[in-house]
Amino acid sequence: MNETTPRLVAAKALSLLDLTDLSDNCDPAAIETLCRQANTAFGPTAAICIWPRFVSQARALLGPDSRIRIATVVNFPSGDLPVDTVVAETEQAIADGADEIDLVIPYKALVAGDEAAVRAMIGAVRAVCKPPVVLKTILETGELKDRDLIRNASHLAISSGADFIKTSTGKVAVNATLEAADIMLNAIRESGRNVGFKAAGGVRTVADASLYLNLAATIHGPDWAIPSTFRFGASGLLGDIIAVLEGRESGSPSAAY
Repeated sequence: MNETTPRLVAAKALSLLDLTDLSDNCDPAAIETLCRQANTAFGPTAAICIWPRFVSQARALLGPDSRIRIATVVNFPSGDLPVDTVVAETEQAIADGADEIDLVIPYKALVAGDEAAVRAMIGAVRAVCKPPVVLKTILETGELKDRDLIRNASHLAISSGADFIKTSTGKVAVNATLEAADIMLNAIRESGRNVGFKAAGGVRTVADASLYLNLAATIHGPDWAIPSTFRFGASGLLGDIIAVLEGRESGSPSAAY
């Protein structure tokens, strides 16, 4: 990153943030709050990321021309729903107004050696995510664990048509890590394709965000991380971003995701 001061990092992170509420007790009131929070005094977040059942509500709240994109999750969080079910889930989400689909790959099948299951799932969902709908694939790197498996999953997702590769659901014990990010960002470079990266789960402070942005800059160059190539998936990061931008103390406790 060229930007090194906490305030500049915070402003950058805000523009890359998928403000997330995938809590089990999320309700319409929480979605109203999320949509309001995404429009900050310092500018909008890149997106909100929510359960499919709330997409139509969020679209009505944000309006058709909002700069804030609506992302939703499919095959989430287990990664083991039938392809037809996931395709139907995706089609409904897009009809309801989703701009971005965050798809959990069948990572358990991949661990068992079934690469074809991953290709089939991503290919089927890609087929119904017509441009400008963005397809992010969640690898669940904390469950893949092995470096070679994370790299293989990254290349499988990229070659199957993913627009982004994303670390995690935020629903397992180990979510985004710098080690996984390094493997994934290098896989994008190796592929030669214009694919983005999303760190999700565990990025809670501007200092955390800075580590990921610096890693991306090292691998892809200082100007690579923009909303079309880089996102943070987080619920608690926004509070720290706002604290830094307002000149208050950073690093206070925040949400787990």
